[in-house]
Amino acid sequence: MRELVNTAQSKAWNGDEGRHWSDHHDRWNAVNEGFNEPLLTAAGIGPEDRVLDVGCGAGQTTRLAARTAARGSALGLDLSGPMLDRARRVAAQENLDNLAFEQGDAQVHPLPAASFDVALSRFGIMFFADPVAAFGNVARALRPGGRLAFVCMADPARSEWAAVYGKVSAALPAGASPSIASPSVASPSGDSDGPGMFSLADPLVVREILTKAGFDDVRTDAVDALGNFGRDVDDAAEHLLGSGPGRHLVEVQGTTADGDAEQRVRAALRSALAPYEQETGVRLRTGAWLVTAVRR
Repeated sequence: MRELVNTAQSKAWNGDEGRHWSDHHDRWNAVNEGFNEPLLTAAGIGPEDRVLDVGCGAGQTTRLAARTAARGSALGLDLSGPMLDRARRVAAQENLDNLAFEQGDAQVHPLPAASFDVALSRFGIMFFADPVAAFGNVARALRPGGRLAFVCMADPARSEWAAVYGKVSAALPAGASPSIASPSVASPSGDSDGPGMFSLADPLVVREILTKAGFDDVRTDAVDALGNFGRDVDDAAEHLLGSGPGRHLVEVQGTTADGDAEQRVRAALRSALAPYEQETGVRLRTGAWLVTAVRR
């Protein structure tokens, strides 16, 4: 990987968090795939377009973009080596040859100037240490008039899974942090100071950042989707226990109370998830912003 400035996020996504998302990429896609259709529609990808997928993770949106741009191309960019390894394997299995993946920090990665028609992202652009620099770098990679479309987290009050973590924290012995402060997840309190999942939750902040970075016609539209977090409560609790916030809660419990911290967190997760269990799985709503803009 070339020059890197976002070191904390690189450590998280090349460590346990990245490996967890890579190993369970199909499950995380089931959580987020409800946003694919509105994102791709907003991006307006044409058959010959050159597409940049920022924070592409394990590459589902990159593959979708490559199929839409059948005579064009798609490039997926991400910090995470484990997720990019997965992205390359899945793309090869699906015999896609008009896409590529690069490991890099979008703030400083040397993207060729004016070489893309469209840039998109599904929840991969909230973690920049310097968002103006990062979006400025993306803007320079787009041709004049090129399109930007991305989905980012909105106010956590619009997301049922954030309420689940709040209930889990409240149910645990004193010392469990309600902030769910893993390196890759910002506070469900809605704090947008610094990189994290809710750093772009305020549309006014989004507009200011993108305008400074070289974009015009910035628009934010509310979009919600139900995600499948597991087959049943036990399955969903086990999956979330292995995520960054779940591991954080176990670590906090391990330093503040006697007994089996993991079992306590698992039991609290099961209880908080129970109201969302349906015949088709544990389904929780995520509230997001669908953001579009044009490179000036």
